[in-house]
Amino acid sequence: MKIAIIQNSPVYNDLQASLKKFKTLAQEAKSNQADLIVFGECWLCGYPAWLDYSPGTGYWDHKPVKDVWATMYNNGVDIQDKSFQIILDTAKELSICIIIGANEKISTGPGNGSLYNTVFTISKEGVLANHHRKLMPTYTEKLVHGTGDGYGLKAVDTEFGRIGALICWEHWMPLTRQAMHEESEDIHIALWPYVKEMHQIASRQYAFEGRCYVVSVGQMMHVDQTPDGLALPDHLKRASDQWILIGGSCIIKPDGSFLMEPQYGINDILYQDIENIHEFTGDNMNLSVSGHYNRPDVFDFKINKQRYY
Repeated sequence: MKIAIIQNSPVYNDLQASLKKFKTLAQEAKSNQADLIVFGECWLCGYPAWLDYSPGTGYWDHKPVKDVWATMYNNGVDIQDKSFQIILDTAKELSICIIIGANEKISTGPGNGSLYNTVFTISKEGVLANHHRKLMPTYTEKLVHGTGDGYGLKAVDTEFGRIGALICWEHWMPLTRQAMHEESEDIHIALWPYVKEMHQIASRQYAFEGRCYVVSVGQMMHVDQTPDGLALPDHLKRASDQWILIGGSCIIKPDGSFLMEPQYGINDILYQDIENIHEFTGDNMNLSVSGHYNRPDVFDFKINKQRYY
């Protein structure tokens, strides 16, 4: 199978422009014989990296930040909206599986008024196969995202094997990892803002522990993509040649080694073939964390997979 990693930035906080770019990138990946297309964390419509470098983001009732959040919300993805249908239709038209991160909103009913850090898994038939919301927003993300639930802690069957996904620091939540390992993933998608060294370590650990391939997806964000109205620190200037997020996407084999080394500074589509998804099945003989290397007689592990909103 051929995997296409979209290490190409969205149009920040502009849903319609980002959907147009999404379709163009998906078509290009399909034309290059990709079987699976993966977009990064909050790709629709941009990971809020500014939380970590723009002064004043943590101030109570700070109008510039509230204005940016309102723009994020207004350009969020609602699965009940016709904009989401564009994603489903694209997967069906191209007959390709698509995994994409989003700032998800619920417009009406319980849960409305919040944004969620979400990853959608879309089948090649154009069906929403899995819908996972990040369990715990990380640090500054708590200012913009709500907490998810266990509903999406599952893998889905595809013609290439079972595929699951987690978002960012969920890879440092041991019980979350175990929940996914029990789903028997062949390929795991790990979404990050960008894949710096510690994120590589977490991804390689996950691959070795889960005996699965890990597609670790990083993103590109230029300083010019900082939302209007937000201040910049002294060391950053708009229109300068500075990148905030620098990619680093990579693919790790089930033995923890790199199939594709981290790719930094490339604002493009990255491609990689996996020749034999079951090449490392024998490694389960010495480590199967959901099987013979587990102790259910000692540990009582339960998962609440109820969807709340």
